Amino acid sequence: MAGEPRLATRAPDGQVLREWDRYSGDAARALKSELERQLGSEVDFSAQAKALYATDASNYRQVPIGVVYPCNRGEVVEAVRICREHDAPIVARGGGTSLAGQGCNVAVCIDFSRHLHRVIEIDPDARLARVEPGCILDRLRDAAAPHGLTFGPDPATHDHNTLGGMIGNDSCGVHSVKWGRTADNIERLTALTYDGLQLELGPTPRIPDEIGRRGDIYRALIALRDRYGELIEERFPKIPRLVSGFENLDALLPGRDFNVARAVTGTEGTCVILLEATVQLVPRPKCKAIALLSFDDVYAAADAVPALLAQQPDALEGFDGKLYDAVRATGAGHGGLKAFLEGRGFLIVETGGDSREEAEANVRRMVDKAKTGARMSIVSDAHEQRRIWEAREASLGATAFVRGQPEHWPGWEDSAVPPDRLGAYLRDLEKLFAAHGYTAALYGHFGDGVTHCRINFDFHSEAGLERYRQFMREAAKLVHGYGGSLSGEHGDGQSRAELLSVMYGDELVRAFREFKAIWDPKNRLNPGKAIEPFPIDSNLRLGLTYEPKRLETFFEYPDDHGSFAHATTRCVGVGKCRRRQVGDEVMCPSYLVTGEEKHCTRGRAHLLHEMTRGEVIADGWNSDAVEDALSLCLACKGCKADCPVGVDVATWKAEFRAHHYARRLRPRSAYSMGLIDRWARLAAYAPAAANVVAKTAPGKWAAGIHRNAQLPRFCSQTFRSWFRQRGGRGMGGERVVLWPDTFNDNFRPETLIAATQLLERSGFMVVIPSQPLCCGRPLYDWGFLEKAKQRFARIFEVLREDIDAGTPIVVLEPACASAFKDELLNLMPGLSKAKRLSAQVHYVADFVAGAVDRFPRFLAGGSALVQPHCHHHAVLGFDGEAALLERLGIAVERSPQGCCGMAGAFGMAKETFQVGRAIGERLLLPRVRALDDDTMIVADGFSCREQIELNGGRRTLHIVELLRERMQ
Repeated sequence: MAGEPRLATRAPDGQVLREWDRYSGDAARALKSELERQLGSEVDFSAQAKALYATDASNYRQVPIGVVYPCNRGEVVEAVRICREHDAPIVARGGGTSLAGQGCNVAVCIDFSRHLHRVIEIDPDARLARVEPGCILDRLRDAAAPHGLTFGPDPATHDHNTLGGMIGNDSCGVHSVKWGRTADNIERLTALTYDGLQLELGPTPRIPDEIGRRGDIYRALIALRDRYGELIEERFPKIPRLVSGFENLDALLPGRDFNVARAVTGTEGTCVILLEATVQLVPRPKCKAIALLSFDDVYAAADAVPALLAQQPDALEGFDGKLYDAVRATGAGHGGLKAFLEGRGFLIVETGGDSREEAEANVRRMVDKAKTGARMSIVSDAHEQRRIWEAREASLGATAFVRGQPEHWPGWEDSAVPPDRLGAYLRDLEKLFAAHGYTAALYGHFGDGVTHCRINFDFHSEAGLERYRQFMREAAKLVHGYGGSLSGEHGDGQSRAELLSVMYGDELVRAFREFKAIWDPKNRLNPGKAIEPFPIDSNLRLGLTYEPKRLETFFEYPDDHGSFAHATTRCVGVGKCRRRQVGDEVMCPSYLVTGEEKHCTRGRAHLLHEMTRGEVIADGWNSDAVEDALSLCLACKGCKADCPVGVDVATWKAEFRAHHYARRLRPRSAYSMGLIDRWARLAAYAPAAANVVAKTAPGKWAAGIHRNAQLPRFCSQTFRSWFRQRGGRGMGGERVVLWPDTFNDNFRPETLIAATQLLERSGFMVVIPSQPLCCGRPLYDWGFLEKAKQRFARIFEVLREDIDAGTPIVVLEPACASAFKDELLNLMPGLSKAKRLSAQVHYVADFVAGAVDRFPRFLAGGSALVQPHCHHHAVLGFDGEAALLERLGIAVERSPQGCCGMAGAFGMAKETFQVGRAIGERLLLPRVRALDDDTMIVADGFSCREQIELNGGRRTLHIVELLRERMQ
């Protein structure tokens, strides 16, 4: 309880492994009961909830007491009241992207992001906005955009972080060189103290002199200002990115309006709980242009910063060659790197203008005046700029797991120095890395003197932890020597808080402690973070206490040392999977509909990670909590491409279900749809009868299909039958194997016929396998992995001669092509014939694009809405098809969201039909219905075509059908 000694577990040498505030199991049960009685279903103390919220984006892990999802302000107040009566600590949470451990604690976690996410009001005349704490930054920016306004601070997580979290951490972002930190953009805050007092905080021209708690707070604040004011003026670093300690106490000093709202900004949830915020808005540039500057190294880039800052750019970012290599290697946002000229150090300079031409002229003039000597390219196209910023935003995750390199972690990822000393600081920082045997890719907000990086810390051994502690102490002294800050954006949390005395001295740290005590005298709000912190090397997620179970698996995880447990550590909590707008990416369709943490990539990864630990999720492969979270995973593989660290939930889902259902029955749809290749071969004998049965209620029930689902119709003649009946054509030419996948063979043979005609017209000799084969794609969703391996064994046998001969195998269904490119190599990474087969498989659009000069000329023109299959995007890549569409002269509109929601059986099964339909109805299907009649719809995936045609009412074309139609 409050004031009692903390609990700890220690290593034999006395090393603190875990440390937390005492809270008994009996107390937690009583608390849970009361919360549920008052707040109902928005209270979750289950093992699943605890596993979901046990970590954030930091190195730390602390299992919460339970989780509350308040629906309104009144429920927040009630939850705090109940926690107070039960003396329970509280951690307030937004997007869960904290990098210093502020977002996890042994406390009741109040998640504001699920329900309290509104933009309450925009006042364009006053340039103000009122928001709830869980409001995502981009939601505010979208609401302000029609008024020509925006919110100035914009961290890389802008599309999924929350304003409450930004206020708690005093976040900044790319444009802080122009608009400052979050604290600089706060007008007023409505706050709640742990003891239940609601306060309106802001500038205070008249200090309240009243009896009671509110008056006591203000009197204590005045006394604290008077006691420490001179010291604050003297010792607070004079830099733009001071985000360590309680950095905004200077807002209480004379001449600064005694701005209490700004004073509590950046206190990391340790002083008050935010109920509402009024923030300032700034003008939004009509057009932007960026200059990309390339230098020989990052030090030269940093040395150029002062001259560029003198020209007052809107943004000034930098990174080194190692970061460039990491982003390119992971593929996360790598398209944005193409515009950079050769170099090993880079700067991005942005400014605005009333027109594209004016913005371009402005940025060119800035760079010319700065005389940096850099190689320069200028980008004024808005789409290309977005790709460049996406590459920059991918940096945090892309540097975590780089193939062939050790894992890299945060810890010293956020230091800041005066911008004019950045070059010298980076040189000394690199020397410090080398002295400790560390490596790091450097990047950050160079215009504000901020350096971000991940470092290959060893948290797994006692020697590694001692080296980590020693490095952190030396790094703190280094940055202090430069007049800088331990943190320039991410705050201190647990990562750096014990080092604050190095930077500020003991007396100012005492001032911070007294400031917290004014608001939270019992230390119940986020205890152990920022003030009286847990040791920096305790509570580590992957520290000495991490001893995962060694699990036997079907997949071999070659990129993760053959370990399923290691694979689950890939999620570093960045939270990109929680975006509400995905553009032309995919991740994460189920989260877009439910908004629940368990249905995003991060939530599922955290659950599986906790399963491998066996502590919170103790029942391993038998866990119903894990199955529940995976049940709405569409196996779209979007995370494999869109997640900066390549988390692959689709594979993990298949692995989990293979074990989970090893000794229990799966739902009926798993057998009807998972074994569709077998049922399709039977249906080919009497397709009309099969179609009649599939329409009936008993037929749907038997197959586990939702009563409102419309099943695709079996064709009257399969493609294989058509191919046999037409006889040999006697044509010579290069031999290609056309793969008659189960879906097109039995439901859409016209697509395979079009491919045959297209390939033969171009001089290829088209053959098909001598026997019906299936890649096994539908098997993975329900974990039929032994059967999937049997399917591949059969393919090796039947196609042995063509595999040995290196014959190209052309596949029309993206999901099937991805099975050869992905699952095959994960199931059998050491098998040479598996590697050969995978290499010989070509998706049809890529095959045509690679040999396009052999094909006849195509008629050009027209417009099309293009819906890439999720696997096409995530595994195969869409560049080949995009090139073909460009060659056809088609004006392309990409679908406004990545996933259609059908995903094979997902959009049909009774358990998932509603969610699949909701995904489609979110953006795609309304857009389909709104298209004019002249606009084609190009969709290659069988599932995509079914969703669009059955529920959107429009005909679709596979790319091969379009090419065949356009042949001259």
